[in-house]
Amino acid sequence: MSQDQQLREHVLYLLRGGGAHLDFEKAFAGLAAELRGAKPDGIPHTPWRLLEHMRICQWDILENSISADQVSPDFPGGYWPDGDAPPSATAWDESVDMFRSDLKEMEDFVANPSTDLFAKIRHCDGQTIVREALLIADRNSYHMGQLIVFRRLRGAWDG
Repeated sequence: MSQDQQLREHVLYLLRGGGAHLDFEKAFAGLAAELRGAKPDGIPHTPWRLLEHMRICQWDILENSISADQVSPDFPGGYWPDGDAPPSATAWDESVDMFRSDLKEMEDFVANPSTDLFAKIRHCDGQTIVREALLIADRNSYHMGQLIVFRRLRGAWDG
């Protein structure tokens, strides 16, 4: 296996929750609907706010990696949802589906041998695809860790 392919495999491993990075499916699986908008004392974000923040940031990083036309949300407010709870019964599922879809798109982009992982993204300030993919893996893992703290406090984690 070439070094290029090995690097792609390592990055994909992290994006998929390998090593010290938490798997998205495990972190969010089975979270009761009544907990999605709950906020215990001392915890700044609800699961809904974390999910949406992760989704918006991941989408922005992905789109910025592949399109010079990407217009990022206003910082920092545009990277967070307005409310603490999902606005509708289907909003949670839609957000989860969009998160999965964008993550899969980044995985496919990284896995594609024609993607130059080290080429500077032309419309950025020196970022490369490998940097942006690692940024997604690390950000997602960090925020999923926050979710696990929440779940532990609510007795909703057996992992």
